[in-house]
Amino acid sequence: MTTEEVEEVMVSDFDSRTEPFRKELLAHCYRMLASVHEAEDAVQETYLRAWRSWSGFEERSSVRVWLYRIATNVCLTALEQRGRRALPSGLGAPASDLSPGSPPDDPSVLFVEPIAESLVLDDPATIVTTRESLRLALIAALQYLPAKQRAVLILREVLAFPAAEVATMLDTSVAAVKSTLQRARARLDENPTEAIVEPDDPRAQALLADYVSGFENADMAALERALRADAAIEMVGTTAWFNGRVMCLQLLASAVGSPGDWRMLPIVANGQPAVGAYFKGEAYGIAVLTPTATGLTHIHVFSTPSLVTHFGLPLTPPAP
Repeated sequence: MTTEEVEEVMVSDFDSRTEPFRKELLAHCYRMLASVHEAEDAVQETYLRAWRSWSGFEERSSVRVWLYRIATNVCLTALEQRGRRALPSGLGAPASDLSPGSPPDDPSVLFVEPIAESLVLDDPATIVTTRESLRLALIAALQYLPAKQRAVLILREVLAFPAAEVATMLDTSVAAVKSTLQRARARLDENPTEAIVEPDDPRAQALLADYVSGFENADMAALERALRADAAIEMVGTTAWFNGRVMCLQLLASAVGSPGDWRMLPIVANGQPAVGAYFKGEAYGIAVLTPTATGLTHIHVFSTPSLVTHFGLPLTPPAP
């Protein structure tokens, strides 16, 4: 065989054995980094490093374990070079009036980004477990863990890798993995998260319908019906967040405008019902809803117009 033919065979072998893991690796990197853009870069770097090492891969572990080892270490390196990502509620007290929020004073503080379900879900059999591990509240909570604790918790609790494999991935001992996992669990348990209704559950669909109707028809009664008494709205990208149904309804009343001003296209983000939002014919951003059996507890508003394209939506809404 010629050199070109040998390389062709190697490329074909590499692609066939590594490509099936691309989506789950993106989900893993997203859990680590809380940013779709950074996660995509990390996956690209993972595959680049894997290709460079492919000829020397001795199959001492499975291809999947080997790729996760590379991806996790790529993420750990990335985390050394920047501050943590957060949601507004993690940066300070709720707003006491309707003044617009401002970016954080500390430029090293970045914000959690939402992720489209289509980017990370492939296998219908894993939909529920994947959704649970991508909830916005969990992603934000993970960012408070030191990077190594975060990696161990995700690899052990979310991905169910044995402690021995995690120890190999992180070049540490099984005892250290177990100790790190214990500390990570303890920190997460300090902020327990409430059970969220699946986005295709009729209760979640009813809450989503009220939210959409509230904006598209300027129907404040629908919005009031959807919100729980302890609901919160977070304006991601600023430090502003609003706590309690009364304050949230005041904010929403100032935003809904007239019937027809808003168009809401239902999507799924982070395993939660969400909408691509358009105001007067122009993209506004994404709103991610947190539905429970008793109403919406959170609305996370990401007012970045270009975000809609990451969810497969156009920059201008289609005709009704």
